[in-house]
Amino acid sequence: MTEENIINKTKAFVKNTLSDAEGGHDWFHTLRVYNNALLIAKTEQVNHYIVALGALLHDIADSKFYNGDETVGPKIAGEFLFKLNVDSKVIEHVVNIIKHISFKNSLSGETNFSSIELKVVQDADRLDAIGAIGVARCFNYGGFKNRALFNPEIKPNVNMSKEEYKNSTAPTINHFYEKLLLLKDKMNTESAKKIAYKRHEFMLNFLDQFYNEWDGNC
Repeated sequence: MTEENIINKTKAFVKNTLSDAEGGHDWFHTLRVYNNALLIAKTEQVNHYIVALGALLHDIADSKFYNGDETVGPKIAGEFLFKLNVDSKVIEHVVNIIKHISFKNSLSGETNFSSIELKVVQDADRLDAIGAIGVARCFNYGGFKNRALFNPEIKPNVNMSKEEYKNSTAPTINHFYEKLLLLKDKMNTESAKKIAYKRHEFMLNFLDQFYNEWDGNC
């Protein structure tokens, strides 16, 4: 089976698997990350096959929808690729991308794996968490979890541990300070940094407008 056929089968598998997923982590999120990754990869010396598979499978079973179990996604991805007779080294690399892509892992200092392919897919995923799409996804997930939009009495915790981050039930606005506004400076590649800057500015403008409306100033 050619690499193109494997990528196409992976797309179909992910689209079907995520057909009922929460709107911020569905097939369309995956597709945006995939397209972002391909765009970034044009300016990097990477294995495009691994980038494509890593991007397509990075959220195949997000741990937040599996009671925090971080082993489900890598297991599903690994088994799927094995059935397609994908090379074992490629499978290992893709599984490691899935294991290490998450923002929450950076809170625990987990750095036992790194590759340029991981950095590209990670940037692509983080770009989809900021800007207009990021704002929409943030509030969609907050609604999914029935969280308050904003509570002035609950301050953001910008020094959370990984476990605190995973178990947080804070208002949606807090998430901007606890993650989204931090992502611009965590981009790995130059092309992602350029894209992130504009999306970051959008979020700052959004927050200004939000607080003005909240306080009845406009």
